Amino acid sequence: MSVRQRKLAALVKRLLWLLFFAQVVAGTFVDLPYNYWVGWLPALGAIAISVVTYRSARRRIAAEPPAPVEVEAPVTGRWSALNSPADKVPSHGTHGLGQTYAIDITAEPQDPARARPAPVWFWPVARRGRAYPAFGAPLLAVADATVVHAEDGQRDHLSRSSLAGVLYFWLVEGIGRSLGGARRIVGNHIVLDLGEGTYALYAHVQQGSLAVRAGDEVVAGQRLGGCGNSGNSTEPHVHFQLMDGPDLDTARGVPFRWRGVGVPANREVFTVGGGERVADPAGQPVGEKVH
Repeated sequence: MSVRQRKLAALVKRLLWLLFFAQVVAGTFVDLPYNYWVGWLPALGAIAISVVTYRSARRRIAAEPPAPVEVEAPVTGRWSALNSPADKVPSHGTHGLGQTYAIDITAEPQDPARARPAPVWFWPVARRGRAYPAFGAPLLAVADATVVHAEDGQRDHLSRSSLAGVLYFWLVEGIGRSLGGARRIVGNHIVLDLGEGTYALYAHVQQGSLAVRAGDEVVAGQRLGGCGNSGNSTEPHVHFQLMDGPDLDTARGVPFRWRGVGVPANREVFTVGGGERVADPAGQPVGEKVH
């Protein structure tokens, strides 16, 4: 599919879902002037578009497998991987928003006192961001690049760390953010132009943490902002991906490799730089402790 076709498909799919849920809401208050099954046609149309675009992306990858681009890691310290392209492609279950080869990583300090809270069934229903060691961790430029987009105005919400929180995340929040478009899904985010048609996305950035703005030139290892919990996120973590364009609605995923790390598999713990960030109670970095 061409860029124009992908843009049109994304727009039509979003409009169809908006129409479907508008009918659901309206139908709870008034009798709609058509049969019940007609109301499902927008949803079926949106699903059909998703299937077509998914198959198109799968055929393209099978015919012309993209070569991985090697870059620096976007963090330092000790981390573990989730939803990794080392285990499955597309890593997040979709080729949409350029996520084919995206990865999520969470901080895993060796100090038990700073361990990442484990999910629970009932209590606490949610936690504040600063309860997680990833919150506020510096996000670093993976290469010399130009900042194409940078925003940090969306709030960092509470974690969805319990059964009730996860159900709310999937059944209420997830639907609402999907209807709100790409910006509401990725939350605060940074896009870097690495050159040669490759772009890097950092999603779920911490509110108010940006150290750069659109148009800035950055060097590898430069601090861009902080890890947060904005957008479609259950807990503070880094969502990183490479793609072939800056527009999330039309971008296609590009595989990556981190120098010295490679592509960590799901639940694999890895260390970058040999250091570990120490944070104050507000979650802001105040130094580095070497083990």
